[in-house]
Amino acid sequence: MARAIWSGALTFGLVNIPVKLYTAVHQKEVRFHMLHDADGARIQLRRFCSTEEKEVPYEHIVKGYEVSPGRYVTVTREELEAFDPKATRTVEIHDFVELSEIDPAYFEASYYLVPDRSAAKAYRLLGDAMRKAGKVAIATAVLRTRESLCCVRPAAGGALALSTMNRADEIDSPASLELPEAGEPSSRELQMAEQLVASLSGPFEPGRYPDLRRERVLELIERKAEGQTIEAPAAEPAGAEVVSLADALSASLAAARRRDGEHEAPARGERRHAAAAAARTAARPRAARTSRKKRG
Repeated sequence: MARAIWSGALTFGLVNIPVKLYTAVHQKEVRFHMLHDADGARIQLRRFCSTEEKEVPYEHIVKGYEVSPGRYVTVTREELEAFDPKATRTVEIHDFVELSEIDPAYFEASYYLVPDRSAAKAYRLLGDAMRKAGKVAIATAVLRTRESLCCVRPAAGGALALSTMNRADEIDSPASLELPEAGEPSSRELQMAEQLVASLSGPFEPGRYPDLRRERVLELIERKAEGQTIEAPAAEPAGAEVVSLADALSASLAAARRRDGEHEAPARGERRHAAAAAARTAARPRAARTSRKKRG
């Protein structure tokens, strides 16, 4: 069962809605420990003084900010705590804006807001009003010891989601990039590119894009845990070099049309998912499949 990581109130105007905050995303990255290759023991990281060449206890470690190469200004925990924002336990809404006005680069971590039973009506009222207006809310909240800029928005199933946001001065402007100059595309190239975009357009279905690498890594770990000998896969041959943008667009369009012309084939999303499943099966050695059948 999910556990709330924060509790407080969602406020807009004089309306106060008691809520709890739940994590909306759980990353599934495969994580490894560092081991000594000779005996398989865990590697420990220690706080080591570079001058005295000895381990330093945690109570003797202070924070330092480098103001010039090799010169630091130290700051105590008490000095930093004096600047911590007051834990108001509120998500205070300041403005309502169009979601399309927010660059995705601003979004950070995502959570769900869940109301107390007594506040269910006010919670739904706020969500319905935002859906009807087509707006999202910009708010601030003190999470842990940091005041976070947040976006509160209607989510599926009648829920309200909260995304913490990066600040304006944390976003690098594209104007700082040294983009190479490019010639203007021809009308034919633009037309083919638009046709290709149209042929690949459809509803967003996140389940169509599985993390094949993670699945293969977990499968590799399972097979090695079973004592199987693993051979490194052969490198895939490099694709043919494309010398013409128009030729690449034309070939892509032809492939898209052949795909759309296969009336007996599954739908686009199902075909892509089937292709991904086929790729996972192809990457799985027959020995692994046989061992699973025996266990079953």
